Amino acid sequence: MVRVIAESGSVRRVLVTGGASGIGAAITGWFLSEGHRVAVVDRDKAALREAFPAGRAPELLLPADVRDAEAVDCAFATIDAEWGGLDVLCNNAGISIRKPFLETTSAEWSQTLAVNLTGAFLVAQHAARRMVGSPNGGAVVNTASVSGLVGMPNYAAYNVSKAGLIELTRTMALELAPGVRVNAVCPGYVLTPMQRAEYTDRMLAECAAAVPAGRLGTPAEIAGLVGYLASDAAAFITGQSFVIDGGESAGGLASAPGSGPARSVAV
Repeated sequence: MVRVIAESGSVRRVLVTGGASGIGAAITGWFLSEGHRVAVVDRDKAALREAFPAGRAPELLLPADVRDAEAVDCAFATIDAEWGGLDVLCNNAGISIRKPFLETTSAEWSQTLAVNLTGAFLVAQHAARRMVGSPNGGAVVNTASVSGLVGMPNYAAYNVSKAGLIELTRTMALELAPGVRVNAVCPGYVLTPMQRAEYTDRMLAECAAAVPAGRLGTPAEIAGLVGYLASDAAAFITGQSFVIDGGESAGGLASAPGSGPARSVAV
């Protein structure tokens, strides 16, 4: 197992946004299992209370909407008061709206970009300001999507937001080097509880059939890649976007069967 703990044996202080469900909960669980101090930001207060079993809860549960600059300020004020800094950010909060381009409203467009891109910017900026001045530097891992690399019908706002997040990753990596590393993960189809609830078995089967690996990914598999990118084993990696999609994009990424669910929704 790849360890994220530094050679000195220190325990990292990790923030996961959108960490109460789906991919975010898996990322949270990964870092907890490695013995790190974890804070979770999520706008769903009930999910924050219910997501983690007794004795396995993150150290800090911070209800906040990443679109709200004041709420983000408050979350980091708590982190500063409790921890005095931050070592790892997993920028994972996100939403997806499935709608044809011609039917997407300006409100839906704005909401998607506000969460997926502006929210990621706000949180990353706060985190980076703390990491830059730290002797240990830091690592940021943004949850983007294959949809940010190749378009997908009916997800105009989502596609654009994830493409923007990939470019933000590159820009941050260049500006924050050498002390802070910034990378992105780009999941393909991932089976999350939300997708199980919202999409039919037929739609999910069609999506799985489009993947050379013959199945959908799991949140735990995404979490493993995130953990690696935050670890010392990835010390020479920055500014990169890593596709984890079971080979789906290897052949040019054909459109989803039936314009099915989003490739990944990191909430």
